[in-house]
This record gives sequence, C-alpha cells and structure tokens, in this order.
Amino acid sequence: MVEQLAHPMRSKPLWSRPQLAVPLYCLAVILAIALFNLPFATDYVGADNDDAMRLVEVRDFLAGQNWFDMTQYRLGLDGGVLMHWSRLIDLPIAGLITGFGLVLPPERAEAAALLVWPLFLIVPLMASMALAGFRIGGPKVMHVSLGMTALLILTSNRFLPGAIDHHNVQLVLVAFIAAMLVDTAYRVASFALAGAACALALAIGAETTPLVAAVCLVVAVLWAWHGETFRAAAAAFALTVSLVVSLIFFSTVPPRLYTFITCDSLSLGYYGMTAIGGSLLFLSSIFASRLGRNMRFAILLADGAVLVVSALVLAPHCLRNPLSDLDPMLVSLWLNGVTEAQNIAGQAHRDPGSLGGFYAVGLFAMAICLFRALSKDRAELHAILLALISVCWIIALVQVRGAVFANLLAVLPLSLLIIDLRGRAAEDPDDLSAGFTYVMSVLLAVPAVWALGGVFLSEGTAGLTNRARESRVLGSGSTKADCISGQALRQLALLPPGTVAAPSGSGSPILRFTGHRVLSAPYHRNQGGMLTELHIGLATPTEAEAFIRGGGVSIIAFCPSDPQTGRLVNLKPDGLYATLKRGEVPAYLQPLPAVDDSGLTLFTVKPPASQ
Repeated sequence: MVEQLAHPMRSKPLWSRPQLAVPLYCLAVILAIALFNLPFATDYVGADNDDAMRLVEVRDFLAGQNWFDMTQYRLGLDGGVLMHWSRLIDLPIAGLITGFGLVLPPERAEAAALLVWPLFLIVPLMASMALAGFRIGGPKVMHVSLGMTALLILTSNRFLPGAIDHHNVQLVLVAFIAAMLVDTAYRVASFALAGAACALALAIGAETTPLVAAVCLVVAVLWAWHGETFRAAAAAFALTVSLVVSLIFFSTVPPRLYTFITCDSLSLGYYGMTAIGGSLLFLSSIFASRLGRNMRFAILLADGAVLVVSALVLAPHCLRNPLSDLDPMLVSLWLNGVTEAQNIAGQAHRDPGSLGGFYAVGLFAMAICLFRALSKDRAELHAILLALISVCWIIALVQVRGAVFANLLAVLPLSLLIIDLRGRAAEDPDDLSAGFTYVMSVLLAVPAVWALGGVFLSEGTAGLTNRARESRVLGSGSTKADCISGQALRQLALLPPGTVAAPSGSGSPILRFTGHRVLSAPYHRNQGGMLTELHIGLATPTEAEAFIRGGGVSIIAFCPSDPQTGRLVNLKPDGLYATLKRGEVPAYLQPLPAVDDSGLTLFTVKPPASQ
C-alpha cells in the first residue's frame, strides 16, 4: 500500500519511512486500547446491539445456514427477518473463530476472534491515512495524519475489542478510497483500487452510498477536466467498479432476489445504477478523452442524464431516506431514541454539548478546503477533499452517524494545514500570532477537543465527570440495570425454547445467550415484531392478551429500567407494562421467582382457558 519513493531508502531519515512509521503507530494504538479496555472488560462482545447480532449471524452461518440466506429466523414474527447485512463481514469473523477453534474451546475461540478482528482493522486504516498524508504533503503530513487518526480511533468505539459491526470496515474503506483519489500522478492502480473499494463499500452497508456516489462524480469530473491525461485512470476506475460490484452482487445475492429492490443493501437498484454509471464512464473515457473539454463535459452531462433516468426506473424510492417508511409509532418510540439516527436538530435538543464533536471539525475542514481551492493552493486536491467531506457532513445533518466519516476525512486537509502553519511559525519564532494560529489549528482539528469543550460549556465540570463515568461503565460492558448480560439472562436461558416479548434493546442479547425466539430487536426491517412488542406493552392487560397470543409469545421478559419500557409505562399508565411495574399480574401470566443480579422479571404465558 505504501508507495516507494525515487530516492534510495538508505538516504531517508528513519522518521520519514512509512514502512517503519505505520507499524509503530499501529502498535502504540493497539497497546493503548488493550491497556485501557481489557483490564476492565466483563464481556468479549462490544456494547452495541449490532455486535451481538453480528455474532448471532456468524454463529448461524457456522452452524450451516446458507451463504445466500440472510434471514434471522429467531427474530420477529413467523418467517423471521431478512437482514440487510453482508456475508462479506461474516466471512472473516467466521474464519477467525474457526481458526482459533482448532486450539481453543468454542467460547474462547469466539473471544479471541472478537479481540483480533477490530484491532487488526486498525492496521489498514492507519496505513491508508499514512499513504494519503504522504501523498498530499510528504513525511511530515504523514505523521500528523497518523497522530490525528490515532486520536480518532482512541476516542471512538469502532475499534474496541468486540466491535464486530461493519462500521469499522467502512471507515477503513473510506480512508483507503481517499488515499487512492489524492494520487496526483493518476496511477492506474490507484484508481482501479478505488473502484474496487467503492464496490465493496456499497455491498457492506448503505451508509456510505452517498460517499461512493460522490467519489464516482469526482472521478468523472476529473476525466472531463483533464481528458487524455486522466483517460487511463478513469477507465480503470470505471471498469473496476462495474466488474467488482457485479462480482459481489452475483456472489452474495441469491437468484430469487435478483429483481428485489431494497434501499438499505446491495440489490438490483444500487447494482444497476453502479454498473450503468461505471459502463458509461468507461466508454466515455475510452472514446471521448481526446475531444475538447467542453465536449467532454457535455458527454458527462449526457451520461448523468442516462444515470438519473436509470435510477428513476430501477429504484426511485431509493432517492430518499431508507428509514422514511418506518411506522410513525416506531419513529416516536424507537428511532427518536437512537443517537446515531438523530438529525442535527434532534441531537441539539438531546445533547447540545455533543454538537461540536460531531460537526465542528468537518465544518472547519470544509472551510479550509474551500478557501485553499479558491486561492489556487493545491486547488484540485482541496476540491476533491471538499467534495468528500461535504457529502459526509451533509449526511451527518440528517443522521449523525455520518459525522465519523467527515471527521476521518477532515484529518487530511487539516494535517496539511497544520504542517504549513508550523512551517510559518518556525520561520519567525517572534511572531506570536503565527504560533497562536498554529496551536489553535491543532486544537480545533481534534473532534475530542470540541466534544469536551461542548460538554464543559453546557454541563460544567460535573458533566465531564459524568461522561467519564458513563464511558467507563460502557467500556466494561455493564449497564445501569442489567437486563442483557449472560448472568441476567441465565434464568431465561434455562426455560424451554419459546417466543419472548422483551424490549428491543434486549433482543440481540437474548438471541445470543439463549435458544429463544424474540419478537423485537432494533432493526428497521423487523417492523412487525417491534410493533407487536410495543402494542403488548401499551395495551391494557385484557387487550394485550390478544397481541401475546397472536404473536405466539410464550414468555414476557419485563425490564422496568429499560428506557423504551419506561416510555411505554409513562405513555400508558393503564397499559400492561405499567400494570406489571406496579406488581399487578394478569391471570394469563405466571410470574417466575426473582433472580439476583438480574433486572428482568420473567412471566410465562399460561395456555388459553379453553385448553
């Protein structure tokens, strides 16, 4: 990944060699994560619901579930839920578990795999950011880029042991794509690899789809601007993205779903638009590169019109938010409580102190890119970075989950800025303004600084103390009231397999620790199961029985401290959950004895009176 320089290796100082710098930074980051997390860990699976669900999915795959079958049969109503995730993430994790299983018992093999996978991903992420920094500004920018990326990793939860959701892989791909696009030599290999990474990003998760579209547009505009100079790079990118997305589509999508259009995963809609767009750019670059610039842009506009028509024909509904079809009840009682799904207004209402950490660095980087592009200071480089950061930042306005991508990409222009300002400050040590500007730029380039400052301004020192305490609790895998650990679920695990009605936040842990089926888990494709569980909690005890029997529920796992359950209790004081919280048990439920160290109260559903 790290390109060779023309100068002899022996003439370079040690600090400037990427081959030495990247491993050292990676080792430091991995050791820091291990030191600050492993001694306090009580579970080997990440704290996110998606980490537990991914493990369940991998276990099913290892147990023989078909490669093409992405249905979670123990989730939701009869028939299960067709998940929108990709086997491309399941495969390496399953491979690690299998490999470790040759020398370790099953649980330890899982623990070892879940430790290794997120820590391993730090290496390609750091290598990509090092290469990008080296390409845009040499060894000094490379070191700043590595340092800032290290801080980003250490202050996030994406690469902690047990974090096996796909978001960390997406970050690696985004960094890799950026490193390929900033290759000012327009190497064919760089743009071919960028095309392959774009196709892979599309297959892994829909979150990066707008960024992939922006990358394709950037490459197309570069071709229209440069013509013959960029011909080979554009053709390589277009051909690779078309071929790789085709390969992934036919190797991961079952034939029965070839014509099924989804907007949250790789399906005919995204595949068709990507393949058509890639083919059009490939043909344009092959046959029209020697035409004049105006003619090339005219051809590009024509290609864009064809692509827009294709999108309107194939998947017009995918041009809007995939979550816009959610039932209003789910939006109100579930989605509005999910932090990463909040828009900027919602996040400002929930936690105004966090806004700086999500948005300030991206905005700062965008302003720098725009200013330097307009000033003709490495204009093309800053225009490319501006396009990529802007897309992620705009997505973050709609859902804050996009902010981590904007913050990552912001590292590149801000690293270059920091080195430039450092050089100016060093030229005139007596110029206090230059030194001040340099120091402030360093501080403003770090999302954690904005996050801490925002909490301090909105909540004072008490807020900082509380956040630190919450971080330690989450890092240890514990919760305020334990309804989701193996210990808390041990009584439930001993019951005969049945269908459990429980809060959505308990769904993935129940699937992980027990053999039961669960109605609800926080996934938008499981609307039927989630709605049924909500109606059970909100309905009066008499009305709730109909929902319980209709959903085939045999066990109620009641967690009074669960935030969603609390909302249902407050919303309907006469509902079943409010009744259970008061200790009033309907005749059709049989309470089980309480168990120490568990926040759950279990009720089995008695057979109907007629039986």
